[in-house]
Amino acid sequence: MSQVVKLPTVADTQEFGRRLAGVLRAGDLVLLTGPLGAGKTALTQGIGAGLGVLGEVTSPTFVIARVHRPDPARGGRVPLVHADAYRLGDAADPRAEIDDLDLDASVDESVTVVEWGEGLVEQLTDAHLRVRIDRRDDDTRIVELDPVGGDWAQRVAALG
Repeated sequence: MSQVVKLPTVADTQEFGRRLAGVLRAGDLVLLTGPLGAGKTALTQGIGAGLGVLGEVTSPTFVIARVHRPDPARGGRVPLVHADAYRLGDAADPRAEIDDLDLDASVDESVTVVEWGEGLVEQLTDAHLRVRIDRRDDDTRIVELDPVGGDWAQRVAALG
């Protein structure tokens, strides 16, 4: 059962990411989809803030993946792996490139957020959360949370 959230500003998108971080735990996979500029990185910035990770969360488009370690001083409890599969879509075998990133090596002990990863990374876990973000002309973001397996439906419902 999916849930839809309307977020009027980028700050609201980041704050929703902080709230989402409250239901995330090691081993979670979150797939972000949506057009360029929709707010995928803004949502991930909020997730990083909520998880209390070190370093600024920025788009990993050109480095493909970044690992943000937890900062105990900020209440950090789990690493955030933030990957972007956008540039992998042009490869002859994008799944092989995903394998080269070795995300499966860290997925059990991290929260893994993958932008543009739909159809490429679902096999990393038995359950995951798909998040579709669309941006309207007035900059309002419409976020659809689609839980896939596990206890995701209950966790999404807990977000209210």
